[in-house]
Amino acid sequence: MKVLKPVILLFVVLGMLSGCKKYLDKEPFTSLNPGSAFKTVGDLQLYTNSFYVYQMPNARAVFTADNVSDYISGNNPPMIMTAQVNANNPVNGSAWSRATSATGSWPELRNINYFLANNVNPAIPDSIRNTYSGIARFFRAWWYYNMVKEFGDVPWVGTALGTTDSSLYKARDPRTLVMDSIEADLDYAIAHAPAAKDATCSMITKWTALALKSRVGVFEGSFRKYHTELGLASSSSVWYQNCVDASTALMASGNYKLHTTGNPSLDYRTVFTSSAPSSDEVILAFVYNDGLKLWHDANAYFTSATLGNRTSPVKAFIDTYLNRDGSRFTDAQDFDTISFPNETANRDLRLQQSIRCNKYKYSTGAAAPPDYSFTFTGYQPLKFNVDDPAVNTNSHNNNSIPVFRYAEVLLNLAEAKQELGTLTTADWNSTIGALRARAGITNTSMPATVDPYMAQYFLNTISDKVLLEIRRERGIELMLEGFRWDDIRRWKMGLLMNQPYYGVYVPQLNTPYAMNGDGVLNVSFVTATPGSTIKGVYYYLIDNKTVKLTQGTYGNIIWLANIPRVWDDKMYYDPIPASEIVLNPNLKQNTGW
Repeated sequence: MKVLKPVILLFVVLGMLSGCKKYLDKEPFTSLNPGSAFKTVGDLQLYTNSFYVYQMPNARAVFTADNVSDYISGNNPPMIMTAQVNANNPVNGSAWSRATSATGSWPELRNINYFLANNVNPAIPDSIRNTYSGIARFFRAWWYYNMVKEFGDVPWVGTALGTTDSSLYKARDPRTLVMDSIEADLDYAIAHAPAAKDATCSMITKWTALALKSRVGVFEGSFRKYHTELGLASSSSVWYQNCVDASTALMASGNYKLHTTGNPSLDYRTVFTSSAPSSDEVILAFVYNDGLKLWHDANAYFTSATLGNRTSPVKAFIDTYLNRDGSRFTDAQDFDTISFPNETANRDLRLQQSIRCNKYKYSTGAAAPPDYSFTFTGYQPLKFNVDDPAVNTNSHNNNSIPVFRYAEVLLNLAEAKQELGTLTTADWNSTIGALRARAGITNTSMPATVDPYMAQYFLNTISDKVLLEIRRERGIELMLEGFRWDDIRRWKMGLLMNQPYYGVYVPQLNTPYAMNGDGVLNVSFVTATPGSTIKGVYYYLIDNKTVKLTQGTYGNIIWLANIPRVWDDKMYYDPIPASEIVLNPNLKQNTGW
């Protein structure tokens, strides 16, 4: 069955919404009925493809999401972690509040429910109508999954409500009911969404639904296991098994694999810099390309001192990357005092494909060392940047952004199986081992001992040596893809958000350093800008307030040293916006807010 491509529909639907209205002008939206809206298969195509416009995360939504995480620092700490400071109340929880939070767009849900209720035209074969209902139920499952992640219990609405419907004012339904409903929607989507692999990576298929079920399963399994206050730990294994079943089915299809060309220095990053999605690995992407005249601004965001957050990974996370021979970087006694060029040499090749290091150059041949007018910690993101320096200023990135990819499914499977106690050596080799091999690591075998660094990183709450390695791998493989905050929530590891923002090691002040490993001086750390400066050298100010060195005149950078951050367990959920409770008094606020 031929389905109109969502990347084309994007412009059709936006055109309708901005004034074209050739389709919706048939009848006002509020009075649409099956007889006028769903006469043909084309009508079903047009309506369901409109869901992509509102629910697909765009590039910015993906590559900025990890700004709320333990391993990213920026201009300021995440709002959810910033302490409210005033003369009368020095530290009063988080600046994130009922007034600053927001909910998902309920009209999106109503549009899906309207379609599901009215996709009943007997002139269209059941198999075709079921296909489009499967796509709609995928989007409803995805929408509700995002809502549960943010708010916990939410009202389950399975019908298109009218303005006088009493269910508009219903209370929040239990998490168990909502999650079971999400599972039912995904199972329907798996059974009825198109089974053919989509080479454009732009359409919802059975395989996208399996990927989402894998994601939902590992999230809910761990949330129930580690959030014992819910009293749902006994059912965590059911959700872990859902993840295993979905992941195994997707893997067994043979439709996807890790993108490899035999060049581990490039293969990982290629997945994030290609205009045409790497369809061997990518299951669903937000497609950007010149032909569509659809671009994003990843380069500008990650190379501008003013446009973005000045996203800067922290040393504690960079230290988790293994050496290329599979040994642990942090086993070296001096790992905290190694210079940046040496620190980044001979490591997991994903490191040099995720941050600027190791003599990185633009496509023009010009050196592009870490730019300290951008990075606060010395670690500058590279992963979603293309190599053309012109794109840094014209915001014409044409690289497509993966939303679901096979690597995530492998990580989900490994974690779920280890949590269930069923992970085998063969499982390890086909998941974590395969990811490490793609990154050029030579020894990819299962760990023989607990890594004390990883155990300490996770605050000595995990003693399982294999699970610690899976968590290491998840952070590295999915860096900047928007998963970390969800992982922190589900693992109940919010205290990681309090960790200091450490950066590169600085041997001494007032000394220029070459940070790209090419011998060219590009930064000096100073307490005041000198009267005489060296061309090409950025003078990074250590003011001993906002930014310090751990040992005073030398040591690791400490960024945002003077801004208090406060974690409270209420932050595992967002507050229900006060405006929503005014509209519906039956909604009850999340505990602590």
